[in-house]
Amino acid sequence: MPFTVWGLAVAQALLMSGNILLVSVSALIGQQLADAPWQITLPVACQFAGLIVATMPAAHLMQRLGRKAGFMLGNLFGLLGAWVALQGLTGESLSLFACGTFLTGIAIGVGQQYRFAALEACDTGQHARAISLVMAGGILAAVIGPNLAIWSQDWHAASPYAGAFYGLLGLYVVALLLILLLPLPAAAPVQPGERMRSYGDLLRQPLLLAAVASGMIGYGIMVLLMTATPLSMEHHSHDFPDTAMVIQWHVLGMFVPSFFTGGLIRRFGTRVVILWGCAALLLSVAVNLSGTGFWHYWWGMLLLGVGWNFTFIGATHLLTFSYQPAEKARVQGMNEFLVFTAAAFGSLFAGQGVTLLGWTGLNLFALPWILLVFALIWRLNTREPVAA
Repeated sequence: MPFTVWGLAVAQALLMSGNILLVSVSALIGQQLADAPWQITLPVACQFAGLIVATMPAAHLMQRLGRKAGFMLGNLFGLLGAWVALQGLTGESLSLFACGTFLTGIAIGVGQQYRFAALEACDTGQHARAISLVMAGGILAAVIGPNLAIWSQDWHAASPYAGAFYGLLGLYVVALLLILLLPLPAAAPVQPGERMRSYGDLLRQPLLLAAVASGMIGYGIMVLLMTATPLSMEHHSHDFPDTAMVIQWHVLGMFVPSFFTGGLIRRFGTRVVILWGCAALLLSVAVNLSGTGFWHYWWGMLLLGVGWNFTFIGATHLLTFSYQPAEKARVQGMNEFLVFTAAAFGSLFAGQGVTLLGWTGLNLFALPWILLVFALIWRLNTREPVAA
């Protein structure tokens, strides 16, 4: 595997550490600063809004200027966002804090292109493994992110959560230096005369539709339940270290399977791996519905992470069969926009969903969406041959 892919895996680890750090504290900070229930997860929703805003421009910008320039710009947004969020937290301003998470969301949106950059740095036969390896960088995030949230509670007298954003600043500085050192692929602009299909024509492909739906719903349901978990655990009298541990193991569930997902895709096929992911998501909901003890949350979130891994990596690999080289930026940008729009709706609905539906109702809400992905991928077997 080329050195660049390994470097991108480390960059992904740093990016996801910051992301998980924000997930660990943002809803709790929102609860502390909010005046109404719907505002509780506003900072998390703003983070995803920033991510959505960045996705399509980032894909096209990198096609013109190259991966290195795009990733450096993304990390600069991350530095600015962490500083603005810190000012909002210490100044007890929800709007300023949400503005900071919006800017960090832009950085995260740009960083989602790491896995696509890895594809350009290796041979076609290594694609499934390269995607898995880059996503496996999240294993470090599972250790760094939640623990940084705990260790940094005494770093700033104004708030137990303020120290986390000093840690976030440090993560983005290290990521920026790493990107400067990596030999990333050069820009590859579209050549004159290359044909590009319209968005409508692209989405009429059953294969592309199934890939996008798998990414959207797998990610959206994961974010919905993950964001709601700290609020539900606090409601059921679990302390913050327990919540951080549950989130940590959830993130391990998201990324540890990455060491094996590429091999599973090569052996069993992309479709089968996505179906396994749907099964894990359904098991997660079943565990969540069975109780609200620590181990119910622990197992539920672990299975949720594994389900996300199989559906998201499977969807990314499936996507690569749906476009020509000239259409790369268009399809990748569109996919990221739709996937993270679904994630934003999940995060925005999580706080109000817990209030209106309760933890049980929120999990029941997730069921038909997971079954929809299962049906689309199952049906794809008779409509499109999928090379693994």
